Amino acid sequence: MSNSIHTPEHKELIGVIIRHRHAAGLTQEHVSKAIGQHQSYVAKLETGQRRLDIVEYLAIARAIGFDPAAELQTIAFRFGYSPGSHS
Repeated sequence: MSNSIHTPEHKELIGVIIRHRHAAGLTQEHVSKAIGQHQSYVAKLETGQRRLDIVEYLAIARAIGFDPAAELQTIAFRFGYSPGSHS
């Protein structure tokens, strides 16, 4: 696997966060305060300068108010992942 920060899947995941944040009318500052981080932390995630792990993703989803599991399932389907696939 290549550096995950540069994969289409990672870019899609970040896009989900940005779309939901905008739809909720939240700024990076709002989200960063809700997760106990500086605004620059969210900015670096959204611009692809920082890798996002699952725990961070869950905290951000909660702060913004979207279903993280549903979005992961959509991304997995879009990129051809399926239960039981090991590729």
